[in-house]
Amino acid sequence: MFFADLILCRGSHGGDRPSHAFKSEETVYELFSFIFWTLTVVSLLKYVLIVLKADDDGEGGPFALYSLLCRHAKVGLLPNDKSVNEVTSYDVGSPFRIKVESRARRAIQKHKSSHYLMLFLALFGSCMMIGDGVLTPAISDVPVPFACAILVCLFTLQHYGTHKIGFIFAPVVILWLFLIGGVGFYNILVWNPHIFCAISPTYVYRFVKNIDKDSWSSLGSILLCVAGSESMFADLGHFSKKSIKMTFVSLIYPILILCYAGQAAFISKHLNASDNFNHLSTSMPRSIRHIFVVLSLIASAIGSQATITASFSIINQCLAFGCFPRVKVIHTSDKKHGQVYIPDVNWLLMILSLTVTIAFHQVVRIGSAAGLAIVSGMLVTTCLMSLVIALYWERSLFISACFLIFFGFIEVMYLSACMLNFHKGAWFLVVLSAVTLTIMLSWHYGTKKKYEFDLENKVSTEWLTDLSPGLGVSRLSGIGFIYTDIVTGIPAFFSHFITNLPAFHQVLIFVSFKSLPVPYVPSSRRYLVGRVGVKDYKIYRCIVRYGYCDRVRDTDDFEDQIIKSIGEFISLEENDSESLTSAEGRMIVIGKPLPDGNALIPLHESYSNDEHTNNNESQTSPLADSFERDSAPAKRKKVRFALPANSPKMLVSVRKELQELIDARESGTAYFLGQSHLAVRDGSNFLKRLLVMIYVFLDKNCREPPVALNIPHATLVEVGMVYTI
Repeated sequence: MFFADLILCRGSHGGDRPSHAFKSEETVYELFSFIFWTLTVVSLLKYVLIVLKADDDGEGGPFALYSLLCRHAKVGLLPNDKSVNEVTSYDVGSPFRIKVESRARRAIQKHKSSHYLMLFLALFGSCMMIGDGVLTPAISDVPVPFACAILVCLFTLQHYGTHKIGFIFAPVVILWLFLIGGVGFYNILVWNPHIFCAISPTYVYRFVKNIDKDSWSSLGSILLCVAGSESMFADLGHFSKKSIKMTFVSLIYPILILCYAGQAAFISKHLNASDNFNHLSTSMPRSIRHIFVVLSLIASAIGSQATITASFSIINQCLAFGCFPRVKVIHTSDKKHGQVYIPDVNWLLMILSLTVTIAFHQVVRIGSAAGLAIVSGMLVTTCLMSLVIALYWERSLFISACFLIFFGFIEVMYLSACMLNFHKGAWFLVVLSAVTLTIMLSWHYGTKKKYEFDLENKVSTEWLTDLSPGLGVSRLSGIGFIYTDIVTGIPAFFSHFITNLPAFHQVLIFVSFKSLPVPYVPSSRRYLVGRVGVKDYKIYRCIVRYGYCDRVRDTDDFEDQIIKSIGEFISLEENDSESLTSAEGRMIVIGKPLPDGNALIPLHESYSNDEHTNNNESQTSPLADSFERDSAPAKRKKVRFALPANSPKMLVSVRKELQELIDARESGTAYFLGQSHLAVRDGSNFLKRLLVMIYVFLDKNCREPPVALNIPHATLVEVGMVYTI
């Protein structure tokens, strides 16, 4: 299935030019030479031999390159508390440590404008990939009603995942490949065995020497022969790098060369054929032409599958970087975490593809827009890759500049050719990308400003532990989970809650999710646990670190994992040698097996109706009761914990604290979540007001905060706060 990325050209677009474009046999040779060298230089040399080496732990795409730069050059603009950056991101012993600073890295870090430029490039490249995911499925030569039916079927199958779809259609793709390769070989032998003489670069030189506006614009169609190269890189999360390289070099590349050479050989002897006909279809022997039509439709759909899954991968990365509104992400494979399906995005892509198919009708107009998306995404990858070469691979600036100039020149040449066809359909891509980019920038701006507001308005831990008793605060039985973006101090929404309703639970756990610029965070280093105040207060902080491909928030046992991590922290606190230092004191990395076994032993699984039960009677916290919904409660899985029966090495004080944690869990839990309401400060400029307005609209209409998706309604407490930015 992974070689569908390079079949996006479907064996026809790159070679199917109206016959009036072929003035002589020499012209055919020149165009085939362009196709051969474009495939060789762009797909083989750039992507397979160079760019695939810059994968981010098996992930690809513009945001994978950007994450490498964020991690190794400190150019990230992600919302983060700089005072605890070392604790949350680059702790001692972590595999994500920053390399020794070079002159180039220091220069990049010094100029803040370069950081914004890199983020813009990553977002722009992502928009091009999403645009390609809309346009490529719409490219079809069949009648509009039939094309729409195929699109609906294609997008409906997406929820099965890449692995199942690939398993079903792999035999068809293999048959298609050998068919176009065999027909290409047949056409070479029958019509023009000397066609491979056109491989000589002299034909490229002749084409450029005699260039005019019409021949220059034809390069936009030739570009489609490398359609899928960018998707091949973005789809690394779905397939292994080794399998892509081996398959492309040994199978895809030779077959595509044979296919295009066969078309060129056929066209060179049929220059006077009628206009606007499909050269690949016509060059087929009549006995297999009907088989070809059926297989081409199926291969076309499978090739489109690559751009759709690439869009899912890109958006999943954008989500973790705070650059896309909240959507539901479904992991379709337990073995390959990069294989994701996003229902909301899938149906939106389908609607847009159907709109393009119905509105444009003609393949040439849709192909013009797709060509612009392809070359724009390639140019972004070239720019980011040149920075990766200098800042991550630590090669000389001369090598980085050579990569940028060589491949950038080729892609700018094709970009200029695509712009000549702007009025023919490429304008749609510009409009679509402008809307998508505005959404991404607005969401990133609103998220960043909201986080900065939280940092500026947080209160110290002393306010909760020392001053709050003076407010007459009561301690209630049970556990209170406070979800917050900040990793030090008390969030403003919780201090606002305590001030107006002075009561909180006997055990408090501040939970923060921190996305790191890496694909995966090992489970042994995922949780950071520490105390807030002294032991008697029983207030803990848990920082959950995850990468942009990790499955952290979509599990049903997340609360149990937090409780278990707190128990391990209590057991390790006295003797842990790898503890880290934060602004609030020591924090311990939780996840490694304990030398004396687990601190808390899960007894069994039971089911309860939203409220948590103890041994004798059902009981919920008073805070949770005041927010109970009228809807019927859903059954929810619950794991109960107990202390190890024989633990002679466990201190009495540790055993006592663990028992208090278990008793609090049995008494019930409540979840506190801040509900933000953004407002623009008076006197703000129009751009700022527009970005905030779009963010507020998206925030109200997108999915609920991920941490609240599996929280029982009866125990959820949302605290509203007005954020003036």
